[in-house]
Amino acid sequence: MARRSATPSAGVSTASAAAPVPATTTASTPASSAPKLMATTTPSSGNAVQDVLQTLLQNYQKATPQRVKLLDAFMAFLVAVGVLQFVYCVLAGNYPFNAFLSGFSSTVGQFVLTASLRIQTTEANKSEFPAVSPERAFADYVVCSLILHFFCINFIN
Repeated sequence: MARRSATPSAGVSTASAAAPVPATTTASTPASSAPKLMATTTPSSGNAVQDVLQTLLQNYQKATPQRVKLLDAFMAFLVAVGVLQFVYCVLAGNYPFNAFLSGFSSTVGQFVLTASLRIQTTEANKSEFPAVSPERAFADYVVCSLILHFFCINFIN
């Protein structure tokens, strides 16, 4: 009986030894084909990304109204100012920390308000804001900007 129990355990160990061999074989097969796949898709994916960006830029220039482009330019300016403030704070120090917080929060708040104005005045979003005219959206923008900057100036001291 002891001999029979030793034989099945040997069979089990043989079966378990045989199982990793096909797993190793299948694991090496995709690994060997993966670099070839990545090598062939990398140049075409670079071209695809470039084509997508070029198409996006062309559609943006053709289909976007001048008002929206102006808002986008102002938002890009706000991002640049925010980055410059942060870099200055890191390099030169933040001694008047209230001034940094006030300026940075003013930039971020104005960006958010401008994004809201852009969303409300875009023609594609008219169904979302049926009761808001572009004049009213701009008036709300101006009032909220004044309130934002009032708090930021008061925060400086």
